[in-house]
Amino acid sequence: MLIFPVLAALTASLGWASAIVMATGPARRLGAFEFARVQLIACAALMALLCSLLGLWAGVTWSYWPHFVASVVIGIIPANLAMVACLRRGGPRRTELLLTAKPVIVAAMAFIWLGEVPTGTDLLGALIVMAGIILAILYGSAEGAESDRMDGPLWPVIGLGLLAASAIGFGFLVMKPAMLAGTDPLAVTAIRLMLAAFVMSVIGLWPSPVTRPAPDMTPALLGRTILPGVIGYILSSSLLLYAFAVLDAGVASALGSLSPVLILPILWWVDGKRPRLMGWIGALLAVLGTGVIVAL
Repeated sequence: MLIFPVLAALTASLGWASAIVMATGPARRLGAFEFARVQLIACAALMALLCSLLGLWAGVTWSYWPHFVASVVIGIIPANLAMVACLRRGGPRRTELLLTAKPVIVAAMAFIWLGEVPTGTDLLGALIVMAGIILAILYGSAEGAESDRMDGPLWPVIGLGLLAASAIGFGFLVMKPAMLAGTDPLAVTAIRLMLAAFVMSVIGLWPSPVTRPAPDMTPALLGRTILPGVIGYILSSSLLLYAFAVLDAGVASALGSLSPVLILPILWWVDGKRPRLMGWIGALLAVLGTGVIVAL
């Protein structure tokens, strides 16, 4: 029955929306570097265990190791740091919205590097996505909502969000040849996370206030830091992979891209503040544009 893969893709979107809301408090408390380091180390260990239990290492095409390195150095570490910094400055709603620009950016990268010419439908979808993002960010803030407060001016938030989306898009795009060669996507995720955790751990040895471990880390804060990563990196990603295996790829992608809309009722429940109408309209436009790009 198709109901199960559809529910899996929708649950993946709900998982990402929930995870980014849960991550806001710990990210603001720990800082971008420490938050990303703790998440990457924990999720890398769990993904390595999962791939070992499933016996996925044998299918890895190791000749693509430069792609793995590039994916980590550009696609994970800068992406995570930029995303967490965006989350700390602009809150979960703006961060999730800005990340919906990823299909547009990936399409531009594919055009430049792979010669994949976008269709008129792709361009229309890109315009709808960007219009939705601009509308929701400029006019969609819920008045008085703690999760929607801004720390500083808006433009750095936009820059950080687009940087995160670009880096994430590059990280997936550069791994396409390895996956076409037969490497399981879960194994790809595990290798990328392990390499990123190693690099972040080495960088963390540098004596700097930026890389210094949090002095007030508690077991509760550690759990609140790791849980969003487990939901996003492992549970939601696995559910979406299942949906991709059964459904049409465009349909699965569209259903898995509903986070900007699903995050609004979550924030409404958390803050007790109803999001503005423009926030709903902008989020719906961003999701609609993504659907136009991936499904048509």
